[in-house]
Amino acid sequence: MSPVSPPLSFTPAGIELDRRQGLTRQLYDALRQRVLDGRLVSGTRLPATRDLAAALSISRNSVVRAYDQLYAEGFTESRVGDGTYVAKLPTAKKLSTNLSTGLSTGLSPGLSTNPSQNPQAAPVKVIHSAALGRLENNHLPLPPTGPPRAFRVGVPAFDLFPFDVWAKLNAAFWRKPDLEQLCYGNPAGDPRLRGLIAAYLRSSRGMQCSAEQIVITSGAQQAISLCAQLLVAPGDGVAIENPGYRAAGHAFALAGAQLRGVAVDAEGIDCNVLNTLSDCRLAYVTPSHQYPLGVVMSLARRLELLAWAERSGGWIIEDDYDGEYRYSGAPLAPLAALDRSGRVLYVGTFGKVAFPALRLGYLVLPPTLVEAFAQRRAVDVRHSEVSTQAVMAEFMATGHFQRHIRRMRRAALSRRNALLNAWSGELAGVGSPPNAAAGLHLTVRVDSLAREQQLLAQARSVEVEISALSNYWLPDSSTPPDQRAGLVLGFAAVPEAAIRQALGRLRKAWTG
Repeated sequence: MSPVSPPLSFTPAGIELDRRQGLTRQLYDALRQRVLDGRLVSGTRLPATRDLAAALSISRNSVVRAYDQLYAEGFTESRVGDGTYVAKLPTAKKLSTNLSTGLSTGLSPGLSTNPSQNPQAAPVKVIHSAALGRLENNHLPLPPTGPPRAFRVGVPAFDLFPFDVWAKLNAAFWRKPDLEQLCYGNPAGDPRLRGLIAAYLRSSRGMQCSAEQIVITSGAQQAISLCAQLLVAPGDGVAIENPGYRAAGHAFALAGAQLRGVAVDAEGIDCNVLNTLSDCRLAYVTPSHQYPLGVVMSLARRLELLAWAERSGGWIIEDDYDGEYRYSGAPLAPLAALDRSGRVLYVGTFGKVAFPALRLGYLVLPPTLVEAFAQRRAVDVRHSEVSTQAVMAEFMATGHFQRHIRRMRRAALSRRNALLNAWSGELAGVGSPPNAAAGLHLTVRVDSLAREQQLLAQARSVEVEISALSNYWLPDSSTPPDQRAGLVLGFAAVPEAAIRQALGRLRKAWTG
C-alpha cells in the first residue's frame, strides 16, 4: 500500500502588509490572489491562525476574519480537527482567465478588472452581439462640459430658472412624503403630472389628448429611443430629415434601421422624396423648428406628411423639442393636433424650458400604443424618479410653469436680438443670419467646408462654441460637401452682455 503524501504547506514569505491600511483586507487579498494565480494549489494546508498572526506580527483576529471571508467565498475548506486547506478548484489558469475577462457581475470583492493590474485579462471585446457594431458607429458624443457659454446649442436660459421656488417645492415634498408615492409606481409616470401635461398641451398646442395617452420619459432622447425599440425591426427603413438631429438617427440605427435621409427645403421635409421610399414606415421630423436648419414646416407639407402616414400605414415621430419658443404670430398646429388616424407620436421635453439636467420628457401616444410603451420602459427603468415628477406637477399646478415659460420666451427673444444686432456684418464666404422666428438657435450658411472649419477653429481659439452644420448630415449623404457647410449658433445660453462680448472676440478672430 502506497504511503499517503503529506499535504502541501504554506509559508507567508512575500506577504507584506501596510499597517496604515486594513490588515484583514490586505491578508485576504494576498491569499486569494495566490489561489487564483496557482501559487496556492488545491489541498495546500494554511497555517493555524495563531501561527500566521505571529509570523506576520498582526493580531489573530485579523487572520481569523481573513480566513472566514475566504471560506465564505469557497476558496478554502475546513477539516474538523485538521485545519484549513485550499479548496479543490479549477486549474489556476482557467480560473484566473474566467474571473478576469468580463464576468464582472460575479466578481468577488477585491479582484480588479483592469488589464494592467491583471495580466491575464485579455483586451478583447466581450460583447458578441451585432448591436455592439451598431453602437460603435452610432454612439452619442459627450456634450460640452463646463458652464454655459456663447453660442452653445440646445441650452435654454436656465440662469433664469426659479431655483428658490423649485427648492421650496422639493423640500415640501420630502418634508412629509406620501408613502404611497415612495413605492413602485406606474411605469407610464405620475398620474397627476400626466394630467397636467395633457391640460397644458390642450391649451397651448390645441392637442385633444388625455392623461392616459402620456408616458413620462427621462428626457426626449429616451422617448425617441423607445419609439425605435418598439416601432423598428432590423432592416426597416426610417426616414429622417437630412440634415437633422443625429442623436435620433443613432437611436434608430441601434435598433437595426436603415436610415433614409430626406432633404429639407423651405417648407420642411420633402414629401415627394418620402413617397418614393417603399421600405419606410416611420418618419422622424421636427416640424415646429427644424433641427438644425430652423425652417417651420408649412401647413400644406404637414397635411402631405399625415396623408403619407395614413396611406402607407406608417408612423410619424414629431419631436417638438423647443415648441415653446415662437417670436412672431401664433404657432402652427402640431402634427399631433391635426392627426385623425392615430399615426403621430408626439415627443415633448421640459429640458428646454427648465434645464437640461432635469431629464424629464414625455410621449403623447395613440391610445393603442400606451400599454406597450409603458411595459417596454418598465423593463429598463421601472419608472421615472418620483420626486422630480411630483415637484414638476406642483410647479405646473401652482402657475409657476406658465409664468416661467413667458419669462424664458422674452429672454430668448432678447438674446436672439442681441446676436442679430451685434453680428459682424459682411464676412467672406459667410451668409447673413436668418431672423429666427422660433427656437433657440439659428443657422448661417458658409460657402465651403474648408471655410467652415477655418471659422470654427478661429472661434475655438477665443473660447466661443459654435457647431458645424456639416456634422448634422448623414455620412453617406449625396449632397456635395461644400453645400453642407454652415454655422449653428445657440443664442439662449448666456445673457446679452456675454453675447456681445463673444461676438467682439469673434470679430477679431475672423477679421484680424
